[in-house]
Amino acid sequence: MIFTDKELYEAVLHHLPTASGYVNSHGGDITLLGVKDGVVYIELIGTCKGCAMSLMTTKMVVQRELRILIHPELNIINIDGTDENKLPQEYYTQEAIKEIPKEVKETKSMFEKIRDFVIKS
Repeated sequence: MIFTDKELYEAVLHHLPTASGYVNSHGGDITLLGVKDGVVYIELIGTCKGCAMSLMTTKMVVQRELRILIHPELNIINIDGTDENKLPQEYYTQEAIKEIPKEVKETKSMFEKIRDFVIKS
C-alpha cells in the first residue's frame, strides 16, 4: 500500500460518509475503528450489526466504494466478533470526533424517515 496508516485512516474517514449510504439506508452505520499495515478495520452498527449479510455488505458495498475512492487494493475488515475478523492489538486511530459534521446531522436514516411518517399518520 502506498499510504501510511495515518494517511489511509484520514482518507477513509473523509470518504466514509459516501461509502456508508447503503448501510445508512438500512438503518445502520459504519464506525472506523483503525488501520494496521494498510488494512482498514470498521464496525457495522445499528440494524447492520450482526446481520447475516454484513460480510457481503462490507466487501461488495463498502470495500468496493472505498477502492474506487481511495485505492483499488484497499482491504476492509468488519469487526464482527468472529475469530477471523479481529481488531489487531495495535493499530492507528485518532481521537473520537467531538462534533458530528453538519451534513451528517441533517441526514435522516431510513428508520428516522419511517418513524416520522408513522407519527404523522
